[in-house]
Amino acid sequence: MQKRVTADHDGDIVVFIIGMRVNKWWNIKSWWPVFMAMPPMMKELYTDRSLGFLSHDTAVSGRTIVLTQYWESTDQLLDYAHGHTHKSAWIDFYKKAAKSEAVGVFHETYDVRAGAYESVYSRMGKPRGLVKATAERSLADDSSAKARLHYS
Repeated sequence: MQKRVTADHDGDIVVFIIGMRVNKWWNIKSWWPVFMAMPPMMKELYTDRSLGFLSHDTAVSGRTIVLTQYWESTDQLLDYAHGHTHKSAWIDFYKKAAKSEAVGVFHETYDVRAGAYESVYSRMGKPRGLVKATAERSLADDSSAKARLHYS
């Protein structure tokens, strides 16, 4: 991805940010189950595209791991949250880690309407973010965020 590109997507998009922070690294029995709950869910999401999951990126900073996920709709995200795999992980978290201060968890959900987001990527190597979740199209050299956001 050496040229300037943007996400080629004109519809609504849901951005779901979920993460954990290891507060007490020595208390591995409390934070390890939280850490290990994510891989089976990610495998399921990438395997069953009918769930509405599009893609994700992972960032690690110190003791914090953050996944930014892209979804087709809020309804599909919420359906997944109440489905068997996630619900089992959630129940397990509350049994094993919720009472401990060894690990913190968070999530944020953004239901973004068409025309209310824009993106640009240049010399990123591999696709990431919204362009990884959808598709890419080339940008003209004079393309601006204002124009991509459909503001006049």
